Amino acid sequence: MTERKPPGVDFESWVDKQIRDAEARGEFERLPGAGRPLPPDVESTYDELWWVKRKMAREGFSVLPPALALRKEAEDALPAALAAPSERLARKIIEEINDKIRAMMFRPPPGPPLGKKPYDVEDVVRQWRERRAERGPGGSPGPGSHV
Repeated sequence: MTERKPPGVDFESWVDKQIRDAEARGEFERLPGAGRPLPPDVESTYDELWWVKRKMAREGFSVLPPALALRKEAEDALPAALAAPSERLARKIIEEINDKIRAMMFRPPPGPPLGKKPYDVEDVVRQWRERRAERGPGGSPGPGSHV
């Protein structure tokens, strides 16, 4: 739309004419989503950050309060430690998450409470050893195991 609104022409009429002319030229025929209903995530109230939220969803980003992000990280750390290829790495994973949990415990919460306490490193390493013993040498399941 390079043409300017002529003086004396009602703005709404001029815009309507521009749209009709573009439709006649077929400029709206191959637009993404043409002929389909609006996606269900479109809300009835205007949200000025709608495009940011949609881009974050498309890119797989999420923004959690720090306590919830740490809670998720802690919940992921336990199975990661139990599946670690060495006892040293299992200890390292748990010790690092424990440091983060302790740091969060001793400062005012920026969001909802963490709801986690540090893991018992020795207990996790004991579980790690038990899993290794069940699998047998080389990490493959031992005879009679159901792993």
